[in-house]
Formats: sequence, structure tokens, C-alpha cells
Amino acid sequence: MAQRRMFSKKVTDTDTFLDMPLSTQALYFHLNMHADDDGFIDNTKTIQRMIGSSDDDRKLLVAKQFLLPFENGLVVIKDWRVHNYIQGDRYHKTQYINEKSQLVVEENNMYTKRIQDVSNMDTQVRLGKVRLGKDRKDILSGSEEPDQLPYKEVIDYLNEKTGSKYRSSGTKTKKSIKARFNEGFSLDDFRTVIDVKSKQWLTDQKMKQYLRPETLFGTKFESYLNENQVTSKPAMKNGGYGTR
Repeated sequence: MAQRRMFSKKVTDTDTFLDMPLSTQALYFHLNMHADDDGFIDNTKTIQRMIGSSDDDRKLLVAKQFLLPFENGLVVIKDWRVHNYIQGDRYHKTQYINEKSQLVVEENNMYTKRIQDVSNMDTQVRLGKVRLGKDRKDILSGSEEPDQLPYKEVIDYLNEKTGSKYRSSGTKTKKSIKARFNEGFSLDDFRTVIDVKSKQWLTDQKMKQYLRPETLFGTKFESYLNENQVTSKPAMKNGGYGTR
């Protein structure tokens, strides 16, 4: 395996990368340093422990698509070929042939996963979607294990605060909530956002319509959360403000 690794500023100087916590950025750099010559890493958790990083850092890298995960726990650096060019006499082909066969190299040198043909899904799996009370593969997580995220707690709290009747089982609603948990936010963060926006919008006839999951738990979630920290800080003479 080659002993040198390079990094492209086309990736590491983007707002998406720099907006991540420093611990997440550090994990990304260390994963790149320990990847094989095709960008695969099979000991992510070991590297996390080595540098004091957390599962949330890894999950954020996956959510932001800096890492592409596989079902067996293996990950690959999406922008590996953007960062690195390894000369033929130093290159050692990855041992993860099956996983590499699931990837496509785009014109911009980024890895993407091949689109799976789902037209031949097993009949029993399709029937399982409408058989209530039966264990089945969770559609959002792609895992055989039941999804343990507190969708119901989040939506019940929203309904309680706003008098609405949203369902926690909606696919779009679950997708938005899951995306925010994957970015490292907590159940308390969801409650805080609901409290902040309910206080602002509930009595506003024009804005109360936006007290809905797709708005509250969308891409502006972190901004809404920080509004609470700004308003909760004591007033400063020179107009100071709080940060997350």
C-alpha cells in the first residue's frame, strides 16, 4: 500500500466540509490516511477510538456523503480518486472486489453506488409492506433491525404543542427526522425547535401553516435550533449573540 496520501481543496475547502465539527473533519483526514489504495477502510471504529472521535462523527460523514457505507461495515471515501493519484508501480489493488464492483467512477472522479434493479424484488418482501404486525426490513435505514429512532416522541410533541394531528409513520416525515439524527442532533434538539417555532408562528395566521414536519425538520433545522440560543442569551451592551 502506498505510504503517502493527498487531499484536494476542491473537497476540504467547501462550505459543506468546513461547516462540520472539527472532530468530524479530523476523522475524515485520518480515515483517508488509513484507507487502502482504492479508498476502502475496514477498521473505522478502531480509528475513531484512536483519535477520540465518536459514532456521530462517522454518521455525519455518511449523511454528508463524504463516506459511502456497505452493509458489512466497510466504508469507502467518496472523493478518493479526486484526492489521490497513485502511480502504477506503487498501487496495490483493494481486496474488497465485491464492494468495488458496486461502485461507479463518475466523470468528476467521484465514487457513486450503482443503482440497484429492484424490479425483481422477492414477492414476500413486497407483501410484507402491507402485513401489519410482521417484522420486516426497515425501508429508510436499509437495515434488517427495527429502526429505533423516536419518531413517535417527536411527532407527539409537535402535535401537543401545535394542536395538529400529524402521523409519525409517514415516509417523508421519518426521512426528515432520520436525516437530522444522522447529523448528530438529539431528541431534546427537536423539542427545542418545536418550542421556538411554535412560540413564533402559532399565533401568526400566515406562518402557522409552516408548523409541519417537512419545514421544521428540514435543512433549516440547525438555524431554527440556534435561534433559541440567540434569544436565550442575556442582552449585551454591544449586541453579542450566542452560537451552538
